[in-house]
Amino acid sequence: MNKDDFLYPRGRYYGQVKPENLVFNANLQEFAQKISYICNLETGGKLPPEEAYEQIKDLWKELKRTKKQLRIGEHPFQDDEGQGE
Repeated sequence: MNKDDFLYPRGRYYGQVKPENLVFNANLQEFAQKISYICNLETGGKLPPEEAYEQIKDLWKELKRTKKQLRIGEHPFQDDEGQGE
């Protein structure tokens, strides 16, 4: 087993299959894993609360930037042809 596969397991995606959705889902799963590690390190006393907060804040900004770049959620009620559902 690959070390990255072990440390950052990926779940299956069940949403609307579009390239941008798949990329965002992968980014979201990675975000969740990293948040979990940071929280566990802080809870275990290995990371100061302020440092944990800053790391989480940076990860959140990165996730928001990716969402914006991928244009996720800009037109939630339109299909691929631009028609309303």
